[in-house]
Amino acid sequence: MQEEVLFETESDQTRDEIASYLRSVAEKLERGEALTLKSGSESVTMEPPARPTFEVKAEREGPADGPGELSIEFELEWDEDAGEGDGRGGQLEIE
Repeated sequence: MQEEVLFETESDQTRDEIASYLRSVAEKLERGEALTLKSGSESVTMEPPARPTFEVKAEREGPADGPGELSIEFELEWDEDAGEGDGRGGQLEIE
């Protein structure tokens, strides 16, 4: 499947700023509203379905014997035509 990037942004932010952004996303998801992502003159609006697939990934990139780069990725995914996730995986817990 070919990938087309519709929107992408990357910037250094404080943990408080990131938490505020994620809270805004969570509130829109709870209300069933569309999400509009904006940065400068770029923007995209998407409408996640009631049950998208939710992927959480923790990664370490770099050499096995030295320091690398750590990341946590959160992803919502759904088929444009079907709209519903397939229910894979177990219950996510964040402690």
